[in-house]
Amino acid sequence: MPQSLFNFSQPQPPKIAERLFFRVVWRLPRAKKTVYLTFDDGPVPHYTEFVLDILKQYAVKATFFCVGENIEKHPEIFKLLKEQGHRVGTHTYNHLKSWRTNFFRYITNVKKAADLAQSKLFRPPHGQITPWAAFLISLRYRVIMWDVLSKDYDTRISAEECFENVKNYVRNGSIIVFHDSQKANNNLRDVLPKVIDYLKSEGYEFATI
Repeated sequence: MPQSLFNFSQPQPPKIAERLFFRVVWRLPRAKKTVYLTFDDGPVPHYTEFVLDILKQYAVKATFFCVGENIEKHPEIFKLLKEQGHRVGTHTYNHLKSWRTNFFRYITNVKKAADLAQSKLFRPPHGQITPWAAFLISLRYRVIMWDVLSKDYDTRISAEECFENVKNYVRNGSIIVFHDSQKANNNLRDVLPKVIDYLKSEGYEFATI
C-alpha cells in the first residue's frame, strides 16, 4: 500500500482510514469529556523522565507505546513508567515501518516487543499498517492509532503550532500523540504543560487506554 494513499502526518487522520481500518482504535468512547495522552518511542533517558516529571506534577496518567529495544536498553525507566501508574503498550521491537518490511518479519517483531513488555496494546510506527496486517494483529492485540497528532517531532514547526494542533482538533474521547524522544524534545518541553493546562481548563479528564 503506497504511503501517499493515507497522510498520517496531519493533525487528524483521514476519514477514509477509519472506515478501512475498522478493527483498530482511533478514538475512545465519546460520551464523557475524557482524553488520552499517549507517548511514542521511549523509554529514553532524560526525555521520558522529563515527561514523567510533568505528568506527576499535574497528577495525570498516560499511555506509553514503547520500542522493544529501548525497553531492553533502559529497563529501569520502563519499570518507573509502570510504578507511577502509567499504561504501557508497544511500538514494535525496532520501530519498523510496516510498508517497507516483510510481513512475517513485521509480525515477529511486533510479538517480540509485546512479549517483552507483557502488553496487548500496540501502535504501528508512523501509523503504517496495511488493512490485512491490522486485521491479523488485532486478533491478538489491541491496535491503537490516534485522533489527534501534535506533530511535536516536526522540527519545522513551533511549539505554538503543536499546541494549536491539539487545541483545534481535540474532542471527547480523543487519543493524543506526543513523543518522548530527542527529536520532539524542544517542542514537547514547551507544549506539554500548556496542553495539559488547556485541557484541564476546558473540563477534560485524563485516562489511560
